[in-house]
Amino acid sequence: MQQEENRNQNNGNCALRVEPACLDDLPALVELTMDLFAHSGDLRADSRVQEHGLRLILEQPARGRIFVLRNDDAIFGMVNLLFTISTAMGGFVILMEDVIVHPKHRGRGYGTMLMEYVLAFARKKNFLRITLLTDKLSEDSQSFFAKMGFEYSSMIPMRKITS
Repeated sequence: MQQEENRNQNNGNCALRVEPACLDDLPALVELTMDLFAHSGDLRADSRVQEHGLRLILEQPARGRIFVLRNDDAIFGMVNLLFTISTAMGGFVILMEDVIVHPKHRGRGYGTMLMEYVLAFARKKNFLRITLLTDKLSEDSQSFFAKMGFEYSSMIPMRKITS
């Protein structure tokens, strides 16, 4: 997988790498999600809620994975993958959320590093599809995902908040 190839880039003295997040990473992950949700029209930034959701994934790897882009000193970005089964595809698929690069580090190819890692992970683990939701207001995000090979679907998201 790409991690074994160490998809490294230099950032100062420490090489950047993509790897699975762990519980010790929670404060940095919450900080990244807070920034993302603060700029979203549909999502509410609440550090307790985001920490709880991230912890649910980290504590049960069968639910999904969170991968981080980091060096020895800091986390620069993250992506959250949730696993489910699609009857339409006849197998396991990924719902990708929370693709975030810290605002101070955007425009350096870090998002591409994360996405290339995710795509390699999905192929290696035989996931059949990756679905994502991106903010309708963020043309930059939509352009980025299109550049990474994602296409618009004729499906539209609908939801009902149950709590």
